[in-house]
Amino acid sequence: MTERLIQSIERAADILELFLAYDQELSVKDISSKLGLSKSTVHGIIKTLEYRGYLQQNKDDLKYKLGLKLFELGNRVSHQFDLGKIARPIIKKLVDELQETVHLVVFERGEVIYIEKLDGPRALRIYSQVGKRAPIHCTGVGKAILAFQEGEEINRLLSNTNLEPYTEYTMTNKEELINHLHFIREQGYSIDDEEIELGLKCVAAPIFDHHQHVIGAISCAAPKVRMDDVKLAEFIPRIQQAAESISQSMGYKTNPTLL
Repeated sequence: MTERLIQSIERAADILELFLAYDQELSVKDISSKLGLSKSTVHGIIKTLEYRGYLQQNKDDLKYKLGLKLFELGNRVSHQFDLGKIARPIIKKLVDELQETVHLVVFERGEVIYIEKLDGPRALRIYSQVGKRAPIHCTGVGKAILAFQEGEEINRLLSNTNLEPYTEYTMTNKEELINHLHFIREQGYSIDDEEIELGLKCVAAPIFDHHQHVIGAISCAAPKVRMDDVKLAEFIPRIQQAAESISQSMGYKTNPTLL
């Protein structure tokens, strides 16, 4: 990461995230000990978080717990995952038709996060699972999302991404990848041909919201031996149709401007 981080905000985030690991009230001493910070530093940050509603103090034992402001923010965040609710029946229908595993992902902080995965009758033992993050440069879903970013944003994301070679087929050259993304954008779908896992092939298409922003992607994955050219020709339009159907349900109306 090239951006400069603000230490006080990092420490505030560390304090809040302690409550994820320790499902209980915590004292200033507890937090100070667990984070290796001075009590005076912790006290100052906690009082600010309490003032803004992110923490609440138990007046009996003076310990702290998460505040209602986080509940409000959590409710707002949950609206993002309406995408999962909207997409679920479409994914189910796609799995029934294709008889292979289908994924739904969202894009966050330069990575994709799997929010839905429905296995076909011949389930795959692959890297994906709900809640797991995956790279954008060598997954079908990641490339489908990346290809529909603005040109400057693509450059920024790739400059901050470690183009790690997961297999011998992973593209690790930035210019080559950018050219590949232009091709993906023109054709409207992406293919991962053993780029993140040997023997695995998938086809993916982007999902857009009512602002015409790409917000996620859907993919179908199968062993390469089962996804030959005939199957691929069958799967591509089905995946694109499913992605378009989800996008329309999210309020998407027109095609995005090409690069």
